[in-house]
Amino acid sequence: MRISTTIFLTDETIAPVRLARELEQRGFAGLYLPEHTHIPVERTTPYPAAGDVLPPEYGRTLDPFVALGQAAAVTERLGLGTGVTLIAQHDPIVLAKQIATLDHLSGGRFTLGVGFGWNKEEAADHGVHWPTRRELGRDRMALMRALWAAEPTGYEGEFGYVRPSFAHPKPAGGAPRTLLGGAAGPKLFAQIAEYADGWLPIGGRGLTQTLPVLREAWEKAGRDPKTLQVVPYGVLPNPGKLAHYAELGCEEVVLQLPPGREDEVLRALDEYAAYL
Repeated sequence: MRISTTIFLTDETIAPVRLARELEQRGFAGLYLPEHTHIPVERTTPYPAAGDVLPPEYGRTLDPFVALGQAAAVTERLGLGTGVTLIAQHDPIVLAKQIATLDHLSGGRFTLGVGFGWNKEEAADHGVHWPTRRELGRDRMALMRALWAAEPTGYEGEFGYVRPSFAHPKPAGGAPRTLLGGAAGPKLFAQIAEYADGWLPIGGRGLTQTLPVLREAWEKAGRDPKTLQVVPYGVLPNPGKLAHYAELGCEEVVLQLPPGREDEVLRALDEYAAYL
């Protein structure tokens, strides 16, 4: 099982270049970065984790594509991913270009982790109508895939359109590996089966119960059961937990690093190296 990592990189943490080099030298499989453009001070949306005190790193998060570009430039094998890109908050034409450029320059190492967000105020500042955010995300994925097509391809959807266009570079393989994040449920599983390569379950809890439901939705959509990828994300590891994921067929797990300075993060890497 491949062991990757995720971290809230900020202006106060270890730098992307140093972290990427350390990860590759130690043999970790990948680095996934989260995204928040800003955190409105007046926030009524509850923080989804325990308690309602939002950790300060949420408002200091580096742009994941800029940080991953730095990581790509100093590594050769390290996987690079978002966990997650808040797709509803992006112009899809610009985002398609960013993704294709990063995947091209990194030699096809990019994984697009996609999510729909939890912070209503943040999304509202981007003009997102909260009840339709999932449909908006689906529409934007379809538009981006049109731009990534081998030949000029147009797209007209409910929320946007693009004319047949010359749009290079192209992601390796036509589109990057795409994993949807979010809580288990029929709406999420239907979208995973429709246009993604798999699921990015935050924390990885309850997979014994939810995986059969996802697999059923996947097969009903006509997808090959062998191709479904499930990547537990933001995991605090122990040997039993990782063995359980392996038994469930997970081929990659993403471990949570602390949003700390260099010495703290490197200590965590030393501890996690035992699982490689």
